Amino acid sequence: MDPKSLRVIKNIYDQIGFVIFDFFPELEGKEYNACQFTVNGRKVLCRNAKITPKKKGQFVTFWKRLEKGSIAPFSDTDPIDFYIVNVSKEKFFGQFVFPKSVLIEKGIITTESKEGKRAFRVYPKWDSPTNKQSIRTQKWQLKYFYEISKINNFDKIRELYNAR
Repeated sequence: MDPKSLRVIKNIYDQIGFVIFDFFPELEGKEYNACQFTVNGRKVLCRNAKITPKKKGQFVTFWKRLEKGSIAPFSDTDPIDFYIVNVSKEKFFGQFVFPKSVLIEKGIITTESKEGKRAFRVYPKWDSPTNKQSIRTQKWQLKYFYEISKINNFDKIRELYNAR
């Protein structure tokens, strides 16, 4: 997470009594400000999404390096509870807090029966996707999204971190 985003998120978490422990940046994911941390005893992987020029939404990667040097999607056996995606555009800033179980259900996390994805698109509430697939994706994703503003919905943030 870039320093500005970290300050903003930490300020919000402080206000609701969440404490970030064991924060460390992932050097290999520097392009996405990849990091890991623990909040309230839950293991978190965090990335900043990127705006791409030709498609609506924002692009984010979630993969791990294997021993042989290749990359693979994260697995349901990885000790991670939440996958966080920070998004911003002009004056907007927000965060998706995806529980592992939801990303398994959506085919993003690898299971014994299905390989997951190394990257995917997110659609914050200020984006207006036009194709049916993107609209459906935005609909389920917004259940795990909160916009960061001067007036934050702290109950929504607590609720997101209680989801499993």
